[in-house]
Amino acid sequence: MEGDGEVLSGALGLVLSEVERFIVGNRDVLEMMLVALLSEGHILLEGPPGTAKTLMAKTFARALGVGFSRIQMTPDTLPADILGFTVYSFKDSDFHVRRGPIFSNVVLVDELNRAPPKTQAAFLEVMQEGQVTIEGRAYSVERPFLVIATQMPYGAAGTYPLTDVQRDRFAFNVKVAHASKDEEAEILERVDEIDASEVRRVAGREEILKAVDAARRVHVSEAVRRYIVDLVFALRGNPAVADGPSARGSIWLMKAARARALLHGREYVLPDDVKAVAVHVLRHRVTLRRELLEEADVEKLIADALKSTPVPKR
Repeated sequence: MEGDGEVLSGALGLVLSEVERFIVGNRDVLEMMLVALLSEGHILLEGPPGTAKTLMAKTFARALGVGFSRIQMTPDTLPADILGFTVYSFKDSDFHVRRGPIFSNVVLVDELNRAPPKTQAAFLEVMQEGQVTIEGRAYSVERPFLVIATQMPYGAAGTYPLTDVQRDRFAFNVKVAHASKDEEAEILERVDEIDASEVRRVAGREEILKAVDAARRVHVSEAVRRYIVDLVFALRGNPAVADGPSARGSIWLMKAARARALLHGREYVLPDDVKAVAVHVLRHRVTLRRELLEEADVEKLIADALKSTPVPKR
């Protein structure tokens, strides 16, 4: 991978720069979207309306130059509206599959928690196994395959909370906040350019797949792997935690850290890579004890675990 890492990180940097022509702020969110793409993990963006979640996802997909589809979730959305269905053709007296919008490279699922649980469950198979079953037959989705879902904050009117299983299908849970004063002033200054959304394609499918393979080859030392396990066990053993991250949390910490290292032009993972992605990997994998729901804070518990876990020197 020597030499390739710098080339690939440069290409990914072009994607980031192109998206930032239309997105003001949210650099950490955009970087996590690239991390999700490289690690082949899906990402859940959570925040109030008007924080550019949809615009970020659309601009990101266009800059990548891959297939993109958008699914707007509503209380009456059906699983078949997402996955597809069979139709009968009188022309040849046979049934044919009409594939749904899930068959794309980057799929934006807008306001996922506005859909009822049965419809939310339609994503479970494809997000885990990369395939869709229609009328008993499995159809694979094409790589790269990335689901970027947005959701309203919990408790918003007309929403259905995701089940633990559905939340766990997402490798990352990223919070999107309102813009700062300076950022909002810049948005007003650039609003016509942003509305035009003339996004250039700066990458392609083959480049992306090469980058995904390169991320898998990023070296993770035994010391860093042990650091990841110690961090997860520190969080899992916290008395305020009723149910902590499973081994899947450790796996995604390592995969995300490898992807971040590649983004920064390195062929090896540093503890700082793990620290940078930890809250996005772990925040939705922690359940607090019921009696402490109003007192404890998940993000503070993760920060405490990061502080208390010894960092390897090498």
